[in-house]
Amino acid sequence: MRIISLRLLREFWQQHPDAEQPLKAWHADTIMANWQTPHQIKAQYRNASVLKNRRVVFNIKGNNYRLIVAIAFRLGAVYVKFIGTHPQYDAIDAETIEPETPGD
Repeated sequence: MRIISLRLLREFWQQHPDAEQPLKAWHADTIMANWQTPHQIKAQYRNASVLKNRRVVFNIKGNNYRLIVAIAFRLGAVYVKFIGTHPQYDAIDAETIEPETPGD
């Protein structure tokens, strides 16, 4: 799978160094994956939550952090939509959140 917007993950682990290794592990697993269905994701990540709009929530570092991605299965692309702490995640709508663009 190709990961779009790895920059968001890097920026996050610069602010939260304890998330760096878990995010790098997720990244390594994801680029090696060839997910075609949400069921394949759930087989690899039992704690992942599949949402509407092709979105998936991954628990990072024992659920200290939450990562939301949108997956274009046919394109083999994973779009990072959100990475944050559990309280930050609780304050957003996981099905509609979009990453902030520079200047927002």
